[in-house]
Amino acid sequence: MTNCLEAVAGANVVVCCGPGGVGKTTVSASLAIALAEQGKRVCVMTVDPARRLADVLGISTISNEPSVVPAISPGVLSAMMLDTGSTFDRLIDRYAPSLEQAETIRSTRIYQAMVTSLGGTQEYMAMEKLYELFSSGNYDVIVVDTPPTRNALELLDAPQRITQLFENRLFRALLMPTKAYLRAFGLATQAMLKAVSSAAGAELVADAVAFLQAFAGMEEGFVERSNAMRTLLRADTTRYVVVTAPRSDAVAEAMYFAEQLQTTGTAVAALIVNRRTPDFGKGPDLDERHSSDALVQLIANVEMLHVDHEAEAALVASLIDRAGAPTVVELPLVADDSHDLEGLRAMAAGLGGIEPKRTSRRE
Repeated sequence: MTNCLEAVAGANVVVCCGPGGVGKTTVSASLAIALAEQGKRVCVMTVDPARRLADVLGISTISNEPSVVPAISPGVLSAMMLDTGSTFDRLIDRYAPSLEQAETIRSTRIYQAMVTSLGGTQEYMAMEKLYELFSSGNYDVIVVDTPPTRNALELLDAPQRITQLFENRLFRALLMPTKAYLRAFGLATQAMLKAVSSAAGAELVADAVAFLQAFAGMEEGFVERSNAMRTLLRADTTRYVVVTAPRSDAVAEAMYFAEQLQTTGTAVAALIVNRRTPDFGKGPDLDERHSSDALVQLIANVEMLHVDHEAEAALVASLIDRAGAPTVVELPLVADDSHDLEGLRAMAAGLGGIEPKRTSRRE
């Protein structure tokens, strides 16, 4: 099958994943357009901080809240860009028993570090925002342009990691730091905290303890939400699309990504190979003595494209063999990235199994 739209038919969530630098954001937006023009209410969520997507879609701003994209019918397309900090803040507000407790959490250096630099936070907040959009009931389909992580399990396991944190014995001890509880917890833990304080600094450890204690009373809500997110990510109506490019490094990462998904029992619904070199054949034999320099150079270019196409074909074949995707779509290499809605529509046609029109503009 070469029709990505058929591969995701019936899906409520489409997760576009794979290595960075392969046009994943553009492919996600094009897929969202195609679904909206089938009559669906669609939201595309990107993690790409560049403003280019807003410009291409023709919207003045793109933020953590969905904005409607004009000139899409008969369905409705909205677009948003993940803001990790804002999403985390809203999550804290949802589960904090009071405004004061929420402010206490946000004021700690540990929280600020988590928002800005802690590994895995972006993946978790992407899944949190996905669940928020899904729970709203405002959309038939949500298309997610995921962070360019090499480890697929970081994405799928993001909700589970927060559950494991709250179930950790040390975490639970720090939530209830009475002398009696710490005695029951054991002298070994107290000795460990002293050792960590000595190595990392007492102030840092005190910040960590204050941060964890500020979560008191919120654990159950976080755990329930995380479990609901995990259920959504593994639902039959959530489909995974792996996007890559015909380069050896990108193919290797996509292959690793697809295999990781398979280890969790998650099938790859479609494989999209973007920026595929076109093939015009080997070119005719020429008698260079009676051919112009321009024609000789043109034929040389055609033959070079053919060699590149054949080399890419071998890479793509190995990926198809190991990815196990029933649907494979190859999108052509074109002059530059999509820079308007029509360019995205042309790519959307390719995702639907229709040969994109070749023009001087990006398809």
